[in-house]
Amino acid sequence: MESEKKTFYIKTHGCKTNQLESAVMSEKLHEAGFLTAKNPDCADIFILNSCSVTGNADIEALRLMRHMKSKRPEVLTVLTGCVAQLGFKDIEKLDYIDILLGNNDKFDIVDILSSGKSAVSDIFSVNVFNNQVVHEYSKTRGYLKIQDGCNNYCSYCTIPFARGKSRSNSIENILKQIEIYVENGIKEAVLTGIHIGQWGADFGRGYTLKTLLEAVENTGIKRYRLGSLNMLEITDELLEFLSESEKFCPHFHLSLQSLNTKTLCAMNRHYSAESCMELVEKINGIFKNPFIGSDIIVGFPQETDEDFALTYENLKKTELSAIHVFPYSVRKNTKAAMMTGQVEMNVKRRRADILHALAEEKYANFVQKNINQESEILIEKRPDRKTGLLKGVSRNYLNVLLDSQDSSLCNTIQKVKIVKFEAGNLFCNIIEG
Repeated sequence: MESEKKTFYIKTHGCKTNQLESAVMSEKLHEAGFLTAKNPDCADIFILNSCSVTGNADIEALRLMRHMKSKRPEVLTVLTGCVAQLGFKDIEKLDYIDILLGNNDKFDIVDILSSGKSAVSDIFSVNVFNNQVVHEYSKTRGYLKIQDGCNNYCSYCTIPFARGKSRSNSIENILKQIEIYVENGIKEAVLTGIHIGQWGADFGRGYTLKTLLEAVENTGIKRYRLGSLNMLEITDELLEFLSESEKFCPHFHLSLQSLNTKTLCAMNRHYSAESCMELVEKINGIFKNPFIGSDIIVGFPQETDEDFALTYENLKKTELSAIHVFPYSVRKNTKAAMMTGQVEMNVKRRRADILHALAEEKYANFVQKNINQESEILIEKRPDRKTGLLKGVSRNYLNVLLDSQDSSLCNTIQKVKIVKFEAGNLFCNIIEG
């Protein structure tokens, strides 16, 4: 690594896991004497931590790398993340990417930059979680990767090939990271991963996500929330435990993917639409105004108009707070890519538009249920860019604005009353006393 290559800029695409891993890489580079550039145009090294959840994500990653190299031929371009892991055999031939880093190799970034050579190891040879902690952290909430990889092999998904087998972070390492966050004034931890419901399965009998959460409850963190969950891993025992917690934020993101049992079976999801709907009803019955988000794929192979109509009707009568809609994306080497009955793009887009409209209606209904309700918010470290007002996130995942510019309130937890929804913003007032 030449001595003049001293500044870097990391761009992160995709999930919260990627965001945390970018923070780990940044810290390692700082420890080695590198400096963060203010923007990519003045960096000696441009690093993209990529996402490959859809075909468009792949295209965007390569487009960005090509753009950076064409604009600044002298910049050292480094591609890491899932796009690098999955496509390295083809991508290593591209002249606008200098170094490729696999998902487990990204933590050796300093050594790899020194060697100037790509490193993409066999992700399936990785059997143990790569324990890392972050000391430098500027965000209001502390992301914490508790697990990596996935064993499910859904028919549409490349994630097991990009992330490998499910591997769990140790309780000791997780608690160490939480303690570091607490010492740095962070009030909320977000437990994230690729399939967090599988946490502990590789440790043997007696370890479940609830085991970990029991330990988290005894730390100094004020509150915590969970990343995306597979509905099969949300047991009655887990819900009872969470309902009794004073630290858990009632925010559920369910990886449903469809509400049509026929489609779910073709996706290799192992549950029915009816069981999904029953779970949503159960969560709403246990928690007061919980946020329940969901992922839904439209235009999966062989999804007919009637199949889509059933998903729509089921979604309509299910009390979800938000729906994240994804048109099905053909992913190379997956079972779904080889299925007959691929749905035309214009049909997928039309179905996505219909669900986007329903999603807006669902979220508006959820917001209205919270008007004139008391809540608890964690005020962000930085004000809202558009209004200059303080902004915060409620326990049930509502973004709210506080009619104040008092910086002493930043990074504090406050009891508020949500008073109105206006011009796309939700406003609240602090409850005095």
